[in-house]
Amino acid sequence: MACAAIALILSAGFCYCQGEHAQVREKLAKTHPNMAVSEIRETPIAGVFELEVGPNVLYYHPEKGLMIFGEIWTVEGKSLTADRRTEIASKKVKDIPLDTALKLGRGPNKVIEFTDPDCPYCRKASAFFKGREDVTRYVFFMPFASHRGAEQKVRFILCSDNPEKAYEEVMEGKLDGKSVNTCNSKKVSDTMKMHEDIGVKTGIQATPMFWVNDTAVRGADIPMIKGLLTKK
Repeated sequence: MACAAIALILSAGFCYCQGEHAQVREKLAKTHPNMAVSEIRETPIAGVFELEVGPNVLYYHPEKGLMIFGEIWTVEGKSLTADRRTEIASKKVKDIPLDTALKLGRGPNKVIEFTDPDCPYCRKASAFFKGREDVTRYVFFMPFASHRGAEQKVRFILCSDNPEKAYEEVMEGKLDGKSVNTCNSKKVSDTMKMHEDIGVKTGIQATPMFWVNDTAVRGADIPMIKGLLTKK
């Protein structure tokens, strides 16, 4: 479904909405009967409602029958849409099967991360975590199609007899521009597909994405990550 992104710049705290959620849901059932909307919330825009559809956030103006695909930004430069997507993902991340991840380390701080081996910010975060003994990381791979060769690097890591060492080599750029030897293991292929499905269901739209001791961190925000790592 093709759509145009619409950004709406608002002043934080400016909020008034008309109508009941039940009436909005009733109209949605008529105009968009196949849309599985789990939650309906008011927005800072009069007459516009936020729809939670799986891991996604859409906006709906029932009076005009408009479905809006885009983000709501405050004048301070904060994306209310991104914050809501993170909130939704944080609820879903609790159900992620951690035994399917690449487990790195044995420290008391739990870090769940979604990464792409060719993403520079993912590599920056990896460099921060390298050598730390206070962290256990559960790494899920989401190699985006725009990064040619990233998928083969993920396969190289998962095919390796020493995936932790292979991961470090990849994230340090030691395989960049080189031919990568991989395997044809069905188990590896299934794991890669599982990681992708988990990321999609969780609502991951960009990497890196972290949950550090259950708190979400978008991007390689090292100061925030440091503040969430506790001494145990």
